[in-house]
Amino acid sequence: MLETDELTEAISGLRTLFPDWRMGQLIANLVMAAGGMDAGAIWEMEDEKLLAAARRLIERNRGRADNGDSSCQTDV
Repeated sequence: MLETDELTEAISGLRTLFPDWRMGQLIANLVMAAGGMDAGAIWEMEDEKLLAAARRLIERNRGRADNGDSSCQTDV
């Protein structure tokens, strides 16, 4: 599977975990979790960093839907 396909699937997984986030919020949070310091960081962010951050977010927040927790653990 191509890395961009994996990233697309990971973003879909994040949408499931955080249905209240608008797409822009999801992308901004993902960029920040990948180490970006501001909104402009998206232009320089590599797909592999976004994918790694998405996988971390999914793993760290996997149980939030099960226990009704609406918070997000975004620290890397």
